[in-house]
Amino acid sequence: MQVRCREQVSGGKGQLFSQDLFVESEMAGKARMCSKITLPAGAGIGEHAHVQDAELYYVLKGELTVHDNGEEYVLHAGDAVFTALGGTHSVSNTTDNEAEFLAVIIN
Repeated sequence: MQVRCREQVSGGKGQLFSQDLFVESEMAGKARMCSKITLPAGAGIGEHAHVQDAELYYVLKGELTVHDNGEEYVLHAGDAVFTALGGTHSVSNTTDNEAEFLAVIIN
């Protein structure tokens, strides 16, 4: 599985590393993305809306701060958050350590 480096995703800070576990064509139209995301210290994904889909995050390693529809959550390994259709969210790594999470965008 190839790892892609992406810069300032949705206006966020820094870069992240995305490893697709499945590509869209392998998910029978049920999901658009299923990736392991590595978020270096200080990096983040800016606020964005899910107008025609939904997304879940499952933290694999480290700590993430998630803003989901105006609420702030601090998530640790084993925690998850779901942003439903029509919702907005952002995620950041405000620690000094790398964080990893599973991100799945559902159609």
